[in-house]
Amino acid sequence: MTLPFQRALITGASAGIGEEFVHQLSRAGIPCVLVARRGDRLEQLAQKYSTCEVLVADLLTAEGIARVAQRLASPLLPIDLLVNNAGFGSSGTFLNVPVENSIGQVDLNVRAVVELSHAAAQAFQERKRGYLLNVSSVASFQSGPGMAVYAATKAFVTSFSEALHEELRKGPVRVSALCPGFVHTEFQEVAQSGAEMDAIPKFLWLDVVNVVSEALAGTAKGKVLIVPGKQYKSMLVWVRLIPRVVMRRVSAKIVGI
Repeated sequence: MTLPFQRALITGASAGIGEEFVHQLSRAGIPCVLVARRGDRLEQLAQKYSTCEVLVADLLTAEGIARVAQRLASPLLPIDLLVNNAGFGSSGTFLNVPVENSIGQVDLNVRAVVELSHAAAQAFQERKRGYLLNVSSVASFQSGPGMAVYAATKAFVTSFSEALHEELRKGPVRVSALCPGFVHTEFQEVAQSGAEMDAIPKFLWLDVVNVVSEALAGTAKGKVLIVPGKQYKSMLVWVRLIPRVVMRRVSAKIVGI
């Protein structure tokens, strides 16, 4: 399909889902602003496409968030698509994960998303055009024993995106949340050990190309919740039907708690 975006800014663009957004948007002829803290990776990626702009920023810092917010607000080469993709998670029970790590997840997965969403939505409203895509997770639809903080931050992202979608529904700004399941990316390697990844059934793994393709199509159509993969769409039906206490116990058993 023809994508309606004129210029995109992608956070967490140096790897994984963020990098795939850069590939697909650039191949569609849409200039991209690449945001991440690893400038060397961004430069290597930008060399593949003449329309890429590199913006090095650490979104765990107020300075980094402010730098990106300033770029979103700039009327020069204006952005009309923000992909809030940057985020991380850690596996392990809450008391076994360093509290600094958990706080970092809240800062990046929640605070940065809120601040950049505000900057983007404000700029988009003034320009009477814009799309905001927040990358969440299917983990947002239930509690996540073994990844308690990560699941909770993604629950915030999904709820926040749905509410913002309704608040802005009658205007020119469209808000969507992408809720993928397991995707083979660097994120999974950081969040989970090799043994944990091997234990995940093959049918639950999604291809990153398909995930991003579906995300862009859904965002272009103004779809509020984008859940790639038939297995995850059907899984959400069961999540809604099964009592939460049962889902909690099942989730805990899966991760050996």
